[in-house]
Amino acid sequence: MRILLMEDDPVLADIVTEHLRMEHEVDHAFDANDANTCMQTHRYDLYIFDINVPGQNGLSLLRERRGFHDTTPTIVVTAYEDTAHLTAGFDAGAHDYIKKPFALEELDARIENTRRLFGIDTDETVDLGGGRQYDTQTRTVRTAQGESETLSPKEAALLDYFLAHPHRTISTEELVQNLWDFDSLPSDATLRSHIRRLRELIGREKITTLRGVGYRYE
Repeated sequence: MRILLMEDDPVLADIVTEHLRMEHEVDHAFDANDANTCMQTHRYDLYIFDINVPGQNGLSLLRERRGFHDTTPTIVVTAYEDTAHLTAGFDAGAHDYIKKPFALEELDARIENTRRLFGIDTDETVDLGGGRQYDTQTRTVRTAQGESETLSPKEAALLDYFLAHPHRTISTEELVQNLWDFDSLPSDATLRSHIRRLRELIGREKITTLRGVGYRYE
C-alpha cells in the first residue's frame, strides 16, 4: 500500500514512518500544505491524518478532499477522548480512527482491516477476467493469448482507479480531479481516448459509459 501520513510530532512521525516502511510505501507530511503537495504528485491507498496539526487541521483537509471526490480511505489520529471529535471525524469522511497514545500493533491491525474492507490488493498481478492479467508494477496487460501491452502512465492511473472503485458510478469530474493536475486538465476527447484504449486492452464490457454521468467498472 502507498500511505500518506500527516503528523506534526517529529518523533512520533519518525517512529511510525520507519515502522510502516517495513511493509508499505510511506510519505510523511508535516501539515496540510505538505500533504497537498504530496497528493498532487502521488495517488495513495490510505491517508492517516492527525487531527491537530499547524494551520489547516486534519478534519478540515479531509472534508476538502471529500469535496474533490477523493474517496481514499482515511484513518484519523486524535488525542481527544470525547466522542464529539470522533463523530466529527466520521462526519468529515474518515472511516476509522486511532487514539494517542497507540501501539504500533494496533495501527497495523487498523491498516490491515482497511486493506480487507476496501479490497486494496497488495499483489503485483491483478486478474482482469477473460484470461487477462494486469501487472501493476510494470503497467503491463497480458492477454489470454500471451501477448503483452504496456499502458501509458495515465492509462495505468485510470485502470488503478477503476480497480480500486469497482461497481460504482464514477463521474468524469471525479476522474479528472483525482488523476490530473490543475494545470494539465484533459479535454473530454482526451479522456474518452484513454477510456477507449483501456477497453481495447481489458475488454469493452469492463467499462460501461453512463451517458452524461460518467463510467462504471464491472
